[in-house]
Amino acid sequence: MMLADPSKKYRRMYQRVDLPDRQWPNKEITQAPMWMSTDLRDGNQAIFEPMDMEQKFKMFQMLVKIGFKHIEIGFPSASQIDFDFTRKLIEESHIPDDVYIEVLVQARDHLIQRTFEALEGAKRAIVHIYNSNSPTFRKKVLNVDVEGARQLAINAAQKVKEYAANYPETDFIFQYSPECFSATELEVAKAACDAVTEVWEASPENKVILNLPATVEVSTPNVYADQVEWMHRNIERRDGVIISVHCHNDRGCGIAASELAIMAGADRVEGCVFGNGERTGNVDVAAIALNMYTQGVAPNLDFSNINEIIATVEECTGLPVHPRHPYAGDLVFTAFSGSHQDAIKKGFEFQKNEEIWDMPYLPIDPKDLGRDYDAVIRVNSQSGKGGISYLLESNYNVVLPRRLQIEFSQVVQQHTDATATEISAQEIWNLFKETYVEVKNANYTAKNYKLSDNNGNQIIELDVVTNEQSQQLRGEGNGPISAILDALNLPIDVLNYEERSIGSGASAKALALVELQVKGTGKSAFGAGLHDNIVTSSIEAIIAATNRLIEQGVLSTEQVVASAV
Repeated sequence: MMLADPSKKYRRMYQRVDLPDRQWPNKEITQAPMWMSTDLRDGNQAIFEPMDMEQKFKMFQMLVKIGFKHIEIGFPSASQIDFDFTRKLIEESHIPDDVYIEVLVQARDHLIQRTFEALEGAKRAIVHIYNSNSPTFRKKVLNVDVEGARQLAINAAQKVKEYAANYPETDFIFQYSPECFSATELEVAKAACDAVTEVWEASPENKVILNLPATVEVSTPNVYADQVEWMHRNIERRDGVIISVHCHNDRGCGIAASELAIMAGADRVEGCVFGNGERTGNVDVAAIALNMYTQGVAPNLDFSNINEIIATVEECTGLPVHPRHPYAGDLVFTAFSGSHQDAIKKGFEFQKNEEIWDMPYLPIDPKDLGRDYDAVIRVNSQSGKGGISYLLESNYNVVLPRRLQIEFSQVVQQHTDATATEISAQEIWNLFKETYVEVKNANYTAKNYKLSDNNGNQIIELDVVTNEQSQQLRGEGNGPISAILDALNLPIDVLNYEERSIGSGASAKALALVELQVKGTGKSAFGAGLHDNIVTSSIEAIIAATNRLIEQGVLSTEQVVASAV
């Protein structure tokens, strides 16, 4: 089935903006806007089960801790629980002195009265009224013309002003939203806003908030930015107005629209912490704030413990934060791709403390959000040697030689292909030991050994078992490694030998890594030894590599038996 012809069903729902000298494309965001959280109102209206009093209070405390100074706490004229919650915050003195609680109310007299009753005794409050001026609402919902819609706004503004006069103990800020602003003719929206600011006597000393919402997102973000800039340049009493934006996400562009709106003159952004809200959600405040942070702009909101914020939001809303959510998702700092992992591993090698953060694929330091680096690289069938090496190094201090990285990555690849699942750092370490350490007991087993000195040379005596036959070997060299090789009397050379310390303190173990090559063949194999004693580790590593050469058919069991006789 094909989609219907859109030209026969849909039309452009916004007015084109004549703004040939638009300025916002040349602007940058250099400071944070004012922030207003709508989590307790718009966000609460959008969940399956609205929050109860305990959940609303927990959410409010979280929003205060993050640093919001404007918090919309509900719709007290329409909801008893919102009314009671407003009273609880005021009567129990839970509102910090520098925080304005905000309440929404429709432009109706009895609802405005009920709203002020809820706010009695508040130190600071924002009263937010709204009505739509868009053609669709004028015709199909309100049944008014342009002037009728403007008059609704004027009447509500007058009532708010009258009721506020009865509560002189409260520092009020008035806010008006021409609902569906982005789908309203700009001249119509301007006329309603100008009328309201006139009633409220907006001035630099008496700021009024004009919120210009993309109640339903109907255009690309650049069009919305043009609309905001047009209002910024044309509304009356601009020096007495705080321009606010409230973007929904119907087209998936809420973040971009809000950021461009700031560039276009907006002073304030409304949204939910992680983008909750009706339909496709309000704008995601955490994403915008942290976008600024990664550009060196202080957002004035604290997301340094983002896991705690996630837990609170999920508990109170019943909605999960998506694992690929910008900045907050469980997987957002996780690389499975081999090429990504390799780049991140190399980036960490260059990144120094106190330097400007400049990492491949990681625009923000996870530690700034209270995350660690443990989950940055995870391994599955899509991963490569870089991710495997990073996990071994970061979790076990094991730095593999490059050729061993390549070889072992194929071992891990076979495992993940067979299981079709992710593999943890612990599982990778176990697989490494199984492949390179435990193989020491496969064909050729070393039992006891004794080291002694002979005029500066090392002498080793050790028991080995081959084909269930035990023999005592003796070798001499300028060190333990050469002495072991002399004792084995096999046609092998050491291509590479490295030592590592695993763990710390009394529980530390010595890891020996060795690559042996069979003389005249060009064939080699790695082996590893893990023991409290470094000499024992070295012996085990050499025996393990020998056994792997036998398994690969490069050394014959006859050569091994002959050497032991």
